[in-house]
Amino acid sequence: MNFTKTTEQSSHYEHLEQMSVKELLTNINNEDKTVPLAVEKALPQIEALVAKTVEKLKLGGRLFYIGAGTSGRLGIVDASECPPTFGVPFELVNGIIAGGDKAIRKAVENAEDNRKQAWIDLQNETISANDVVIGIAASGTTPYVIAGLEKCNENNIVTGCITCNEGSPLALTAKYPIVVVVGPEFVTGSSRMKAGTAQKLVLNMISTSVMIQLGKVKGNKMVDMQLSNDKLVDRGVKMIMSEIPVDYETGSKLLKIHGSVRKAVDNFKK
Repeated sequence: MNFTKTTEQSSHYEHLEQMSVKELLTNINNEDKTVPLAVEKALPQIEALVAKTVEKLKLGGRLFYIGAGTSGRLGIVDASECPPTFGVPFELVNGIIAGGDKAIRKAVENAEDNRKQAWIDLQNETISANDVVIGIAASGTTPYVIAGLEKCNENNIVTGCITCNEGSPLALTAKYPIVVVVGPEFVTGSSRMKAGTAQKLVLNMISTSVMIQLGKVKGNKMVDMQLSNDKLVDRGVKMIMSEIPVDYETGSKLLKIHGSVRKAVDNFKK
């Protein structure tokens, strides 16, 4: 491979085992501070992928994340939080991890090296040209992810990626690559650290901006959120009170009747 894995380069710090707890925390924090600045440099790439994803989802498509290890888990976290946060169907945003659901908790040996399984996993979800598939891999070299995007390209499915190495095979495969160069990790090669943080930040940006563009936020509030616990019900009542002139008791009744903040407010105004 004719590129340098900066995520695999030696840490800027030596003799970590000799550092005090304070020194460890300070130095990790100093490294973490560089991540948002690296993400900022990738904003044009993120914008391009978000715009294409919004276009596809407005036409009835779905969003898929595929990854292995930490990257796969981050995709699953982002996907699983979209329905309760934005009130969208569970099948709209999907996270797929190499090795299947059991790999969420425990590593599955050689799962990321399987070049055939990603496409099988996507076919099990009846993937089509209406959908968008984003491969997540800090190294940009994970066979499971690269091969999955290659098959998507062959089948005219929009492909994107989130990686942390410039010029990686994954970045060259994706039609809409996002490359966030975070440099060497505090612990050499531990890409769950800065690279993982960068991936999480980008995923937050993608899903949040896509959902706002789809009309799932009003003003700055999650008006379509699922009312799955007392805290969220209380938040929903207070949202209603901020939008229409009612007291807490009335807001609570409206929320119970209509089932969502948006519907409660819209029906009251009618």
